[in-house]
Amino acid sequence: MPKVRGNLKRLRYPACMSTIAAAPAVFSLSTSITRAVDALTTTHGETHRSAITEGVARVAGRWSAADGDPAAFEAFCIKHFLVDAIERTRLLIRLERALEQIDGHLYEMRRTLRRHHDLRGDEFPGVDDILAQFDPAPDLSEQLYKQKIAHLALLNFPKLTLAQMLEHGASWDDAQWAAARVPQSFGPRIPAALADRARAVSFDASSWVSNFHIPVGSLTDANGKRWFDADRKLIAHWLVREEIKAGYGDPDGLAKQRALSWVMARHIDGTIPARVMDGSEKRDWDSQRNTIANGDAGELLGLVRYEKWIANFRMACEIDPLYPDEPSAIARKFALEREMPESEVEALMVALLESPVRRDLAAFLKHKLGRALEPFDIYFEDILEAKPASEMNAAVKARFANAKELEAKLPIVLRELGFNDSDAEFLGTRVQVEIAKGAGHAMRPYLKGYGAWLRTSSLDAELGWDGFDTAMHELGHNLEQLCSTYFVSRPALRGVPNTACTEAFAFLYQALAKRVLGLEDPAESQKQFAADAVATMLSACQIAGPSLLELRVWRWLYAHPSASAEQLRSEVLRVADDLWTRYYANDYGPDPYRILAAYQHMIGHPLYLPDYTLGHMMSHQIRSYMRGKELASETKRITSLGCLTPDRWMRLAVGAPVSAESLARDAAAGLAFLA
Repeated sequence: MPKVRGNLKRLRYPACMSTIAAAPAVFSLSTSITRAVDALTTTHGETHRSAITEGVARVAGRWSAADGDPAAFEAFCIKHFLVDAIERTRLLIRLERALEQIDGHLYEMRRTLRRHHDLRGDEFPGVDDILAQFDPAPDLSEQLYKQKIAHLALLNFPKLTLAQMLEHGASWDDAQWAAARVPQSFGPRIPAALADRARAVSFDASSWVSNFHIPVGSLTDANGKRWFDADRKLIAHWLVREEIKAGYGDPDGLAKQRALSWVMARHIDGTIPARVMDGSEKRDWDSQRNTIANGDAGELLGLVRYEKWIANFRMACEIDPLYPDEPSAIARKFALEREMPESEVEALMVALLESPVRRDLAAFLKHKLGRALEPFDIYFEDILEAKPASEMNAAVKARFANAKELEAKLPIVLRELGFNDSDAEFLGTRVQVEIAKGAGHAMRPYLKGYGAWLRTSSLDAELGWDGFDTAMHELGHNLEQLCSTYFVSRPALRGVPNTACTEAFAFLYQALAKRVLGLEDPAESQKQFAADAVATMLSACQIAGPSLLELRVWRWLYAHPSASAEQLRSEVLRVADDLWTRYYANDYGPDPYRILAAYQHMIGHPLYLPDYTLGHMMSHQIRSYMRGKELASETKRITSLGCLTPDRWMRLAVGAPVSAESLARDAAAGLAFLA
């Protein structure tokens, strides 16, 4: 069961229409509340009345007829409220360990059940989908209340708000942080039928994204040239983007990049020809004119992307009434999951995009490319070199013939990156490398004794540069996941504060990919740091646009809860145009592709994108801090800090809060160095 953290009210949004049955009715407990408080105060003394009143009220707020009558409520509170500090410490440890086992074993079952659904090879159509959707504990949240574990925690430990944690957390020890985290594990009472529907909608959206591979064998550029083998497919948006980036290493790559950008545009607005998408079309497909063999494209793919988006939104609306303090998916994402205020995150992204150094960055890119910038150049980040894909693939193959050889050599790789023999062996042998159907991802262990899973893409006969580059990103996740599982002081503090924190290490280790292949000269570390600062600034600004787009579109959906898929598509394209005009057009020219709307995270992982932007900022802050320090030991130290708030975590990690200033400053210095 995922932990639900924080309880701070954020920006409010219009309520959606909801068709769900209400959570179990809470009957009047006013008399029982008074009797319980008075009885406990008599027993423990007037000095404890405030804590007693608050604890009893928390239980009353989640008590239902399924838990017992008013007399049972009163008896439960009187019996289980603890005052003695030693007994409360014992209870905290008991609850902490119980949740570790419940959450951990269920998580391990769930990730194993969906394993074959996620991976390439050994597919069992129709079976893998059923297994992936099976939930061994679909009504867990309700059972935690009915069987009184949740009530026991809420009676004795307050659910602190984010504001309280930000104000007081700096002085807490690990036990106090654990006492804050344990009650946050108990969210609202979600009806089993609603949980089933939410799981099905999420699975459907992520499966659609994982299987959205665009056949490009028939794709032609403006000159009529085909660039791909007849059976080649590219998952949108990830591999389309990577192939655009690969075009910088090809003398004739500009035409390819433009053709692929039009593929991106067709994916965004749903105008890919249906015959192309189902793989039956073998004649030339001109993606810019959207013609087949110079003729009509026929039936188009249509609105399916936006229908999935609408389904995610409608599902969020059904859940909204269960979170009165965070009554929208947006509020829950920021206040409960990200634990950073929405306004703060938005301001950080805008600060990046409005940084004066961006004009200098654009001039640098224009000089480097020797031409006026085009919209897809927001993906350019290979500052020092842009070697042909064939050369990069060969470099990977020379060291790692395939994914299994990469897995076998991970302890060696970690030693080369500075990990001592013990840590390199311990961590490297606990990462399982596999080839995913979709883009890469990493799955953490939740219990000691289990390992991390690294999923990446692959060429047909070899890992390839794209697969290895992605694998290094996921390895950063895996190292964080393993350290924050095995080396954190307490079970309740395992993990990192939010996904941006783990993205920081993913980007950090992805930046080491060429070093691992022996393509980076350690003697040029200053030059490499300058290039990395510039590249990270470019990447952060690139993803900040899609992050803002998704946030603004979700706000629009809450303001227009009855919107159709067609209306949603129109709004997405409008917001893409607006953001492009405001933050990109002066440097990159007009964008006919609406490239800011390309990211499939918007469908498969709603409202996740800001974590990438934050991750770039944080990874640079960490990388900048680590200059002159040992990468391995600092990785272990920082990822072992535990699940604090992001602000506290960053202050302990690098001595400063999350900020765009460090990245912008170092990017400016990097440009000066590289000039």
